[in-house]
Amino acid sequence: MREHQVLIGVVLEEASLTLEQLCDACVVSPDWVTSHVNDGQLQPPGQAPSQWRFSSRDLSRARQIRRLEVAFDATPELAALVTDLIEELDALRAQLRRLGRG
Repeated sequence: MREHQVLIGVVLEEASLTLEQLCDACVVSPDWVTSHVNDGQLQPPGQAPSQWRFSSRDLSRARQIRRLEVAFDATPELAALVTDLIEELDALRAQLRRLGRG
């Protein structure tokens, strides 16, 4: 088994992570990512895993889904749904701030 390192740092919007880099950053296996891609919970561009490139948004989403799965023993579908709701709430809050109401 390969040793994982926890990566801490600033995520750049232009980031484009490979499957291996995403796995290392989230401390998950390629099978975990592939399963979540196949189920539509992560949506990298590209047909094959070797072509997949993950954005900083994908990285945040994968980490959030994984945290929910572990902390609450949530199914992947439930974790993705909660992540969707959190992302929508964040977007609405940002919109309110832009309008000067938050």
